[in-house]
Order: sequence, then structure tokens, then C-alpha cells
Amino acid sequence: MIRKLPVLFLCLLPGLLAAQNSEYKADTVKVKRDTIQKRDLIDIGRELFHISKPRPDTNRRKRLYFSFLPVSSSIVGPGKALITSTTAGFYMGDQATTNLSSISFTPYFNFKGRYGLPIHSNVWLNNNSWNIQGDTRFLVYPQYTWGLGGNQPESDSFLLNYKYIRFYQSALKRITNYFFAGIGYDLDSYIDLDLTPADVSAFRKFTNYKYGTAEDENVFSSGPTINLLYDTRNNSLNPVPGFYANVIYRYSSVPLGSDNNWQSLYIDVRKYVSITHTGPKNILAFWTYYWTSLTPGTPYLNLPSIGMDPYQRSGRGIEQSRYRGQRLIYYETEFRRDITRNGLFGFVLFANVNSVTQPITNRFVYWHPAGGGGLRIKFNKKTDTNIAIDYGFSKNYSALSLNLGEAF
Repeated sequence: MIRKLPVLFLCLLPGLLAAQNSEYKADTVKVKRDTIQKRDLIDIGRELFHISKPRPDTNRRKRLYFSFLPVSSSIVGPGKALITSTTAGFYMGDQATTNLSSISFTPYFNFKGRYGLPIHSNVWLNNNSWNIQGDTRFLVYPQYTWGLGGNQPESDSFLLNYKYIRFYQSALKRITNYFFAGIGYDLDSYIDLDLTPADVSAFRKFTNYKYGTAEDENVFSSGPTINLLYDTRNNSLNPVPGFYANVIYRYSSVPLGSDNNWQSLYIDVRKYVSITHTGPKNILAFWTYYWTSLTPGTPYLNLPSIGMDPYQRSGRGIEQSRYRGQRLIYYETEFRRDITRNGLFGFVLFANVNSVTQPITNRFVYWHPAGGGGLRIKFNKKTDTNIAIDYGFSKNYSALSLNLGEAF
């Protein structure tokens, strides 16, 4: 564990330095609002269909806002997918002292037997007294995998089919203004691992990894988590200047049903810096995370892998699960700018790099960069929710993605 501390320190250093410089900037520096009236797609829809705006009620403030996006997009595995994304933003208390809560539901289906029903929730109780987080998924999930390490050739892959059930829940109590601590419970169930090409022993030989790599095996992990959170943002759908740090320690235990005892640690640090404090949005965003398996016994599909972070937003421009190892380091920087002063259109430019440890040496050797850009269209100005259309690319791969809300 001592040998891991220098790597951990280097991973967190950019975010920690940023926190030292302007930790409370989001609260001490007030960004001046543009006097131009903001517009979104809801405004345009009302004008096109001649729908009158509801009369404002000065005695009450609306607490629930919806955003909806039907799209067709490429997904992991064969074929195109029909995807619908619904995001509800709402307040569980006084809007002046309570962060915006959100629940996202993104079902998809690709007409070739692949479908998913994922639900993410991030709920803030009145005055931010508690933060309750949830991640529930029911998936049929074909996914390409390249084994362990960062030097596998593009052509050397398996198509792995399985059914997947995830149930992650945590509750964090506010300790100070922005610091929260709590516990949670994580459950992963991988059912009927089916390999292409089909060979009972080929996948285990290919990965040279013995945990969770047997044909037709069911893999189950269950156990508690310890969660620490520091968050000065007030809107996770589209963060403004602020700082975010999250630590999740997981212990999967045989007495709670796990196939093996194993432990992992996930540390996520983000910083948002406003370049200007007047006029259109003009922000630099930084994101780094360090994810490590602390003990032997971690199932193959639970090992750190690019694009498999809690919200599956990392590695834009790199194929999901392209790199997997005992440890993973990730860095990303994004420039966010409004195109129109009313906030209806904007753009982003991003670059990221990741590395996983090699199987034998357990060292970071190969680094994999990616980059790209995207268009932003304001769907709901009340929750500042954008339609995000991103194009990312890296060596031998590129992809177009559509989402509601920012990548991080």
C-alpha cells in the first residue's frame, strides 16, 4: 500500500493545488449575470406551436423540471441503438440553500438482443443536510474486451455477452458546509458470460486472469462502501465554477454473497474555473481520477477500465473498456464556451489521456490520448441542461455521442 501512495499523490496533485488556490471561489466570487434574456428549446417550441407561457406565481417557485431526448446512436457491440434519455431536475428544499437534485433514466434497445434500463439519481435533501446517490441498471450487454494492460493490438479482442444487474446506493451526511461522509452498498451480478469466439478456456488464456473469466460463469459481488464527498457545485448537470472531490472505498465480502473477498478504491477530483465573470459562459473544466483494485480476487469485469467509471463518461474518443488493468489513471481538460449570448448554443473542446498498469510489472507504461469537440444546445434553461453532441477521436477509433448534461 505504501508503494501506491506516490502514484495516488501525483494523480490528485492538480486538483489539490487548484483547491488551495480557489477552494471557495464559487461562493466568494459572484459571476455577473448577462442582462440578455436566456433562451432554450422549450422557448422555441412554445413560439413554433403558439403555446402561451404560464403566468408566474410569485408565491411559489417551481421545483420540478424535465428534459427529454430521443436519439439514435452507435453503442458498444453490434448495430445501432434507439435511445431515450429523460432527466428530471428538482429541489427538495429551499432553492437558495439546497442543490439541484437529478434523476436520469436512459433506456435503449438495438433490435439485436441488446437493451438496457439504467437509472442514476443524485438527491440533495433540504439545506443539503443529506446527499443520497443511486445507480441501478438492468442490462443485456455485449461488450468487446482486449484483456489486461495498455499494449493490446486493436484486432486482438473478444466479444463478451452477459446479463448485468447493478445496484449501488449510498447516503452521505453533511459534516461541514461542503464536506459529506457516509456509507453505501454495492452489488454487481454478471450472468451467463458468453464468449465470441466460443471456447471454454480461450477467454481465460487470453486474459491470463482467473477471476470471473470462465465460460457460462455467473459472477457476483456484494459489500459495503465508505464514501467521502467535498462539493462546492450547486448543479451537477452543468457545473459552474467550483470544486468536487469524491472518495469511494469498496469491500466486497463473501459473507454478503460475493464470490471472493476483494477491495477497491476510487478517487475522483474535478475543478471548474471561470475565465471571465461577465457575459457568456467561458469555463475551463479539469477532471482526474485514480481507480485501483487493492487486493487479489477482483472479478475481471470489476477491474478498473476506461469508460466504466460510475457515470461511464470518461474516455470520450476511446472505445469503452479498451484498456483494463489493476489500476487506472485518467486526466481530462475541457473548454466550455457559449456561442450565443442568450445561452442557446455553445461549444466545447476537450482532450484526455489514460493509462492502466501492466499485468506483470503493475506499472504505468503506455499512455493513450484522445480529443475532440462538441456542440451544446440549451434544452432547459431552468436547470441549465444542455443537449451534448460530442465527436471524439483517438488512434484507430472515433465516435459521435449524444447526452443530456455535461460529461463531467
